[in-house]
Amino acid sequence: MMSGAERRKKIIDMIREASAPLSGGALGKAAGVSRQVVVQDIALLRTEGYPILATARGYILDQPKQAVRRFKMFHTNEQTEKELTTIVDLGGCVQDVMVNHRVYGRISAPLNIKNRRDVQHFMENLRSGKSTPLLNVTSGYHFHTVSADSEEILDEIEAALKEQNFLCEIFSYEADVI
Repeated sequence: MMSGAERRKKIIDMIREASAPLSGGALGKAAGVSRQVVVQDIALLRTEGYPILATARGYILDQPKQAVRRFKMFHTNEQTEKELTTIVDLGGCVQDVMVNHRVYGRISAPLNIKNRRDVQHFMENLRSGKSTPLLNVTSGYHFHTVSADSEEILDEIEAALKEQNFLCEIFSYEADVI
């Protein structure tokens, strides 16, 4: 049985990839829960910033289709700002951060960082001492889901991250993460 976070990720991924609206019943069936649980999950996803619209035929995202890729990253806390600005300066949006902890499993958080202002706000929150980056629980290793207007932009982002040595190898036990 999947956790609530995993279920919500499945729901948002299904809505994002669908070519037509998806009903709460269809989403519930795919996720193995009731329509009412889906309604609650949709409300939580909306509070996380996902622009989900309810139509008479089902749920859709209120945004143009985007190319999406997940990158495995490694860097220090001090390199976080450079990583994020590299992505947004090339036209990417850092949708989330996820770590694959060997004991606790997958832990993720929505970010929705799409420009330098968002990067600065995120960095100010970290510098304020409210918390430390999620990458600290896995010694610098983490994943970002990045969206952009095209696969070509994602290729540019990947090349820039590789050039800065932020990208790292995906291990066999992580294959399902990507």
